[in-house]
Amino acid sequence: MSHGVRVRVWGDRALFSRPEMKVERCSYDVITPSAARGILEAIYWHPGLRWVIDKIYVRKPIQFTSIRRNEVKSKVQAGNVLSVINGANKPLYLSTKEEIVQRAAILLQDVEYVIEAHFDMTDQANQTDNCGKFKDIIMRRLRRGQCYHMPYFGCREFPVNFELFEEEAVETAYPDTVKDLGYMLYDFDYSNPEDITPMFFRAVMENGILDVRDCEVVR
Repeated sequence: MSHGVRVRVWGDRALFSRPEMKVERCSYDVITPSAARGILEAIYWHPGLRWVIDKIYVRKPIQFTSIRRNEVKSKVQAGNVLSVINGANKPLYLSTKEEIVQRAAILLQDVEYVIEAHFDMTDQANQTDNCGKFKDIIMRRLRRGQCYHMPYFGCREFPVNFELFEEEAVETAYPDTVKDLGYMLYDFDYSNPEDITPMFFRAVMENGILDVRDCEVVR
């Protein structure tokens, strides 16, 4: 895989929310492929390439913890913004006294993964773009610790530390173990912007590795 890469990512906390939990959030056991893709896109994104996640190596034992935090239950209405632009006198703020609610969350702590991925060229690549050029840029950014914006584990308050993983073998926290994690969010289907559809897959972690190559995706 000449245009593939392995990235080690780690952090103190992570929250990959299960969509069936409507109000108080509960994390999946491991990082989702869509969250892994988001981390790579934060490091390097270009319209001429598309990241594809191949494997996720779980390097530390799965540990859950719970926290309670303040959240804002609503947001400033886009109509108010347009009205203010047109001269109306409407509020462009939220009253914390009225809008803040306290919610619990079950999240992961002390996480570490190795993300193995590759990229495919898209039809938005121009004549000067090629796999070798993109690969050189990605490797350089990983070695320098550069990113377009700070990657995060599910929520922006849980930042990601990252580096290029150059070792041949990847040790995991669950050797000689098979663990069925149930159905997990795979990614979103953006082919129809008017109807963005979530996609799920049956996640089975073998020897601490979540292999998502050629997995069956359901909608």
